[in-house]
Amino acid sequence: MSEQEGTRTWQAFLSFPLGKRLEKPRQQGLTMIIDKGLGLVETKDILHVCGQYIDFFKLGFGTPALYAPEVLEEKVHLVKSFGIDIYPGGTFFEVAILQEKIEEYLYLAKSIGFTAVEVSDGTITLSPEIREKAIARAADLGLKVLTEVGKKNGEHRAVQHLVEQIRRDLQHGAYRVILEGRESGINVGLYDGQGRFIYEELEELLCGIGDPRVLIWEAPRKNQQEELILRFGPNVNLGNIPPHEVLALEALRVGLRADTLKSTL
Repeated sequence: MSEQEGTRTWQAFLSFPLGKRLEKPRQQGLTMIIDKGLGLVETKDILHVCGQYIDFFKLGFGTPALYAPEVLEEKVHLVKSFGIDIYPGGTFFEVAILQEKIEEYLYLAKSIGFTAVEVSDGTITLSPEIREKAIARAADLGLKVLTEVGKKNGEHRAVQHLVEQIRRDLQHGAYRVILEGRESGINVGLYDGQGRFIYEELEELLCGIGDPRVLIWEAPRKNQQEELILRFGPNVNLGNIPPHEVLALEALRVGLRADTLKSTL
């Protein structure tokens, strides 16, 4: 067999134009996907193809309540077997808060096998005291805590308010803070009605927090992903990625798509 025939990987002779990605288990370059109801077979297929590029697997909205219990447990176990954190969407947490069932919610999430939870107030009003207690209680149960800042209904919050909330969440034990972007990426958070960044607010946020690595940017649209990658590098934390676009995002991260390859020319 010739040397060429013995080369089994592209990486043996090609370099990624934007550089190497950090390997799992990684603390940066996180990819969080949003699952809106994948079946077990489809979930397994996605994990086999691109599980190495997924770090957080979110069962979007309140969908965990709609699975048959045995299917949910099997799905959670399947995702975990690939070394991926799995958690219920933040809206589900907000329902538990409204019904004053947060202790039961966290306990059941832990017993089912979820490894993380999201603490958010995208729809409800959540007092600082309850938010802090929820973060602490989830951490006490051994759950990785992701918090989220920003509203889902287009309600605008001053950037300084977001900065202060991010700082408090991290001080109280949040692993990372998610910037709201919904699954649309339009007219929400720091995005305008066309899904573009509001740059003045983006710069104010970055100046206020100092280290952008504490954030997971919900960036469901390709132009948003491209901009964040070119600004912060291939190991920026990105969220709300559709499951079937994980490989496309990974190619974008390392310069294997024209959109980011052109930046190296």
